[in-house]
Amino acid sequence: MSSFDRIDVQILSCLQGNGRMAQVDIAKEVGLAPSAVLERIRKLETKGVIRGYAALLDPRAADLSLLAFIAVRTNLVGGDEDQVGQQLAAVPEVLEVHHVAGDDCFLVKIRARDPEHLGELLKTSLGRIKGVRSTRTTIVLGTHKETTQLPLEPGSTGATGAK
Repeated sequence: MSSFDRIDVQILSCLQGNGRMAQVDIAKEVGLAPSAVLERIRKLETKGVIRGYAALLDPRAADLSLLAFIAVRTNLVGGDEDQVGQQLAAVPEVLEVHHVAGDDCFLVKIRARDPEHLGELLKTSLGRIKGVRSTRTTIVLGTHKETTQLPLEPGSTGATGAK
């Protein structure tokens, strides 16, 4: 089981805050040579701790200002249920699909232009998936926190070390 040391945590925190941060700037922040920072970043990428880099877009700029969470129930089990999850994930407006415990089978995070667009997606995209028994939609009125940054501390178990 691997764990992050203080330097790894500092590097990861820098990159979570700004994925385009220059290695020279990271090196200054953590007190290492740029070559040592590059080596650590490559190791973190190889281990799968750093899965990729992305630009975070303003949903309003993409005309997708409506955010909703949809609880999906299926009448399937096992591998058939997994197929439903894969089909949900294939809908372009779907941002996240989580298989959950409880009465519902999946929790889906979706972005739409407006309520009409959301209704259309519920009918034509999600509603046509074989095995979807019902949906329950919660429309977000406001967001107090939304982040992609994980809270890290030295000694945290690395993603590849968890069993």
